[in-house]
Amino acid sequence: MRRRTRIAAVSLVLALTAAGPLAAPAFATPTAAAVGAAAAQHTNGLDTQALAAALAGLPDADATAALVRVGGTDGVWRGSAGVHDLASGAPADPDARFRAGSTTKVVTAAAVLRLAAEGRIDLDTPIQHYLPGLLGGQFRPITVRQLLNHTSGIPAGDGLGTTFEEVYAHRFDTLTPQRVAASAGAKQPEFCPGKKQHYLNINYTFLGLLIEKVTGHSYASEATRLVLAPAGMRDTYFPGADPRILGPHNLGYQAVEKADGTTEFLDVTEWNQADRFAAGDMISTTVDLERLVTALFRGRIVPEPQLEEMFTVPAGIKGAAYSAGLTRFEADGQVYWVKSGGRYGYNSAVAATRDLSRTLVYSVNSTDAKSEDANPVVTRIITAALK
Repeated sequence: MRRRTRIAAVSLVLALTAAGPLAAPAFATPTAAAVGAAAAQHTNGLDTQALAAALAGLPDADATAALVRVGGTDGVWRGSAGVHDLASGAPADPDARFRAGSTTKVVTAAAVLRLAAEGRIDLDTPIQHYLPGLLGGQFRPITVRQLLNHTSGIPAGDGLGTTFEEVYAHRFDTLTPQRVAASAGAKQPEFCPGKKQHYLNINYTFLGLLIEKVTGHSYASEATRLVLAPAGMRDTYFPGADPRILGPHNLGYQAVEKADGTTEFLDVTEWNQADRFAAGDMISTTVDLERLVTALFRGRIVPEPQLEEMFTVPAGIKGAAYSAGLTRFEADGQVYWVKSGGRYGYNSAVAATRDLSRTLVYSVNSTDAKSEDANPVVTRIITAALK
């Protein structure tokens, strides 16, 4: 593979805010079943050997499992590797559900744009009109479009801690999105709306509350009606305050360094995600995320001209890369529209060219899923998929 393509692939990993490596004791050699990649199909234009090699050696210190789907008119390939859980060493379930994290934002943006197409939301109307009193008087008018593309200037809301140890201790507590939004609205703005771009969950927390306000129904029910059902996402749902992952799933772990210098792998599968809400609480599968990006890009969910919002980065803002629900990334002259997600124990992403000639969906059970560094397994997957 050309060196510039490899550099572009690593840059895409960083753009996706993927997980990073963490030193850990060596794992036992996995069984052949645990690391076996699925057979390739219609592989013209794909380097299937590189894709299979990207999943070799799991579980390791960086990830315990990985599920990959590459699709599009250039070719199709499916692969899975790793284990269902470290205790049993059973092979990872290739059809497993997982925490999709911020990939939820693609669904939220699509739902808002569907409502805009129906005339129930005006993208140029301030959120203060729809949700009066939630933002303090120190905020200038912030349009719905500015929430969609992260140019609102609303600061992050309060959470349940800032370190892994703090949030882990509160993993079964419920922090409502209303409280998160209210805490953000009581702070000072980061900047004037439309002047900068800062990716923050709080923008999509407000959008979730907007959906509920204009429809009179829960975010989960409306996102299902407007997006999941039309896309055929039968194994995707929103857990609310339920800490479990219902249905088949591979366990997620966080590597934690102990006082004696050794590394412990904590099971972080069960976790109350209520505060993530419309910004990141979705549970999905690689099949469903592939269905989402395919249906979305083909115009089956959001009609024109609203769909164009998902492929429009705000002009006049230095370094802007976020559109409504997606991120624009260019490599070797090819533009990809991507969205990643990271919750403890789970990293995932969707990436596709607008013409769907190449699509990539992965779920990696990273052992340090919230790290800002590039996870080696994710890097290998993206590098192979971009070949």
